[in-house]
Amino acid sequence: MAISKETMISMYEKMLLSRRVDEKIIELYRAGLPGMIHLCLGEEAVAVGVCGALNKDDYVLSTHRGKGHYIAKGGNLKALIAELMAKKTGSNKGKGGAMHIIDPSVGMLGANGIVGSSLPIACGVALSVKLRGSQQVTVGFFGDGAANSGPCHESMNLAGIWKLPLVLVCENNYYQVSVPLSRHSSVQDFYIRAAGYGIPGYKVDGMDVVAVYEATYEAVLRARNGEGATLLECKTYRFRGHAESDPTRGLAYRCEEEIASWEEKDPIKRAREFLLDKEWITENDLEEMDHRCRQEIEEAVAFAQNSEDVPPEWALTDVFKS
Repeated sequence: MAISKETMISMYEKMLLSRRVDEKIIELYRAGLPGMIHLCLGEEAVAVGVCGALNKDDYVLSTHRGKGHYIAKGGNLKALIAELMAKKTGSNKGKGGAMHIIDPSVGMLGANGIVGSSLPIACGVALSVKLRGSQQVTVGFFGDGAANSGPCHESMNLAGIWKLPLVLVCENNYYQVSVPLSRHSSVQDFYIRAAGYGIPGYKVDGMDVVAVYEATYEAVLRARNGEGATLLECKTYRFRGHAESDPTRGLAYRCEEEIASWEEKDPIKRAREFLLDKEWITENDLEEMDHRCRQEIEEAVAFAQNSEDVPPEWALTDVFKS
């Protein structure tokens, strides 16, 4: 499917917004932002390309690196920043933090700090869709570390058996925290595992938002038509360390040359060049877009800073009790 001008411009702006949010979070973290923060710099094309092919009422189950998925799905930026700052106005009332972002109003059914645990939930959501006949699609994101977990294999098996309307998206950034892919996996390409579960699998350039969008569009179409699940392995790379608690950007286990080689494939730079080559946008348009993103972020930060902190007694509210 050929991508439209409107879709491409929208996806570029969401990638840019995600990048600028991460840059702001780095600044806030250094100033004392609480909790563990896992950024998405470099991986924006996967989140935006996948969510760009979804409808608002489609569902997303995310990972500990879920901020980018939330932005890509159309989440509220003020609620996101407030959540990171543990404020009452946060998307999860300030009680979840960066690793547990949730907002059902845009189909974001939850990020999860436990590696691989989103996938069985994604299967359950997809089964609900199938039983209700609602024509919605569910996406389950996971990383290369989760790809070798039991829940991942169990979920792919269920997806195959039940022909679930599910798109399994592996964000393969080549590192399980600090352990390289070559040392934590017996195979270097996870998409080939799909055949063992009776579903199609494809390798996608995760640094190219157009490639991700087109692959997801076909997988979503297949799911809506009742043909079952698809596995997409998006080869990508994080420009920062595993988390912002690592001040060296991961240089304890990778080198500057490796990082620089991936930065040359920056998905935002590639999308920008695509738009300019197509003459779908001008340099002035891009500058105005960047200004708009930065202004929106500053407004979100001010909103969060002016919001009330989560009181201690809230720890016992919204908790399921049998």
